[in-house]
Amino acid sequence: EESPLKIMMFPWFAMGHLTTFLHISNKLAQRGGHRIFFAVPRNSIARVRHLNRFPELIEFLPLAVPHVEGLPAGAELTADVPFPMIPLILTAMDLTRPQIEDLISELRPNFVLFDFSHWLPGSAAKFGAKTVFYNTISAAAVGWLFRDLTATVDDIMRPPPGYPSSGIKLTTQEACAVHDMNKTGPPGAGELKFVERLEACARDCDSMVFKSYMELESQYFDFLSKKYSKPVSPAGPVLPEAPKLDDADGKWSEWLDKFESKSVIYCAFGSEARLRTIQFQELILGLELTGKPYLVAAKPPIGAETVEEAMPEGELSGRGVVHGGWVPQQLMLSHPSTGCFVTHCGWGSLFEGILSECQLVLMPLFADQPINARLMGGELGIGIEMEKGDEDGMFRKESVKKAVDSALDFAGGIGAKIRANHAKWREVMMKDGFDDSYIDDLILKFRALL
Repeated sequence: EESPLKIMMFPWFAMGHLTTFLHISNKLAQRGGHRIFFAVPRNSIARVRHLNRFPELIEFLPLAVPHVEGLPAGAELTADVPFPMIPLILTAMDLTRPQIEDLISELRPNFVLFDFSHWLPGSAAKFGAKTVFYNTISAAAVGWLFRDLTATVDDIMRPPPGYPSSGIKLTTQEACAVHDMNKTGPPGAGELKFVERLEACARDCDSMVFKSYMELESQYFDFLSKKYSKPVSPAGPVLPEAPKLDDADGKWSEWLDKFESKSVIYCAFGSEARLRTIQFQELILGLELTGKPYLVAAKPPIGAETVEEAMPEGELSGRGVVHGGWVPQQLMLSHPSTGCFVTHCGWGSLFEGILSECQLVLMPLFADQPINARLMGGELGIGIEMEKGDEDGMFRKESVKKAVDSALDFAGGIGAKIRANHAKWREVMMKDGFDDSYIDDLILKFRALL
């Protein structure tokens, strides 16, 4: 019996990354009693503590987030600031380096799993720790998006040399957004741009691991392993346990109970995304046009304090609910009344969608999401991607209605095809022990690095 590993986690200061790292922490604790040290901004521990299923094995390490000029007092995570301030959160995270090095020196973990801190491999190596670049996005997206800083918009629209898929393409608007994102970075001369930082993480780590699985992305793992000359492994879908529901969550069940089986459209955009007001209004009007009940879970649009103030003018049918806060997504997707899931194509949300029996409508907004949508909709045929303007990237109300109607057309139309494909992929993920077998294999691969 080999002794348990000591593993440190240092995720990017964003809720979606903290939760994804906690999910794999739970799996590693569960499958081998491995000791996990989870470094997280001090005041944000309360936001994720409830997700820790093995508090005797997973210890939170509170980080004092240094003050950065321009950041609001108390801001620790990306959700605490408007989008243009996110580079300052990167600066704050980089300033925790001395604390991280002290922790590695003191705790002597075998491994550190990280994602955005390009300096971490150098820090960990001083103390003999191996580093694992744990990607919370798809291998297909990493293979496409991690480019040289000299890549033009035209380059980003096309697959890089040797890329395994010919079916994935980006629109001009999507490629422009990636180009701009890649060139952002913390203020200050000599600071790495976003894509340089991620390239350094991939280049300098000992191993890359993805929240994904072989059946879905084996050719992309091979592509990245050749590109970076290192092991690239799947961790499996790393699905979270269904959360314990409290009394407040019961209201969603009660609302859904009012409707017929598979009649409700559920639409959600994850913990970070904020729509433009005009896009938000087109979405609501498009859902109205379907004539079906709907629930939209979305942060208030850019520039709005609440979802209510951003609602389209005129009288709505009353069939829909628009909620600006958190909703229990797994409950929404597993309820018998929910028939369609309109998703922004965040990687974790797509896995939850595949596990459900809902028809998937793909509404990718930015970054990795268009790649995920082309993979799921175009390559695998398990969802319908909503049409949008090539130049402005806008989804119109007519395209919302068209995509939902198509997804729910089971009379021999495309809806029937995607339902059949979806069922096949769901069956793969539902296999007994599917998730656990990947974690067990990953632990063996970790040990082989030592």
